[in-house]
Amino acid sequence: MDFLELFVIGLLGAGAWFWLDSLKAREIGIDAARRACDQAGWQLLDDSVAGQGLRLARDADGRLRLRRSFAFEYSDTGDNRRRGSVTLLGHDVEILSIRPQLHVVPSPHETLH
Repeated sequence: MDFLELFVIGLLGAGAWFWLDSLKAREIGIDAARRACDQAGWQLLDDSVAGQGLRLARDADGRLRLRRSFAFEYSDTGDNRRRGSVTLLGHDVEILSIRPQLHVVPSPHETLH
């Protein structure tokens, strides 16, 4: 084997690793979003997440890892769509963001008619 063949094989191996690692990260993101929605009593729509970003970042030990961001949609009433996001550092959930519900509370002197 010459150098070019070894390089191509290494490149294909790295591509396969990245693809499988991305699938695993996506599954972790789906599971985190599902658990957060279940705890809040909401419904995870489409049972899926969509990739939003990918970059290199260092973890607490200083190791270089991939930081992936995913977006998802959920419903808190059953007839609307709200957006949330989950960010993974490697295979660990770093941030899970779900927009808080908006409640309008009238002042004591207001009436809602």
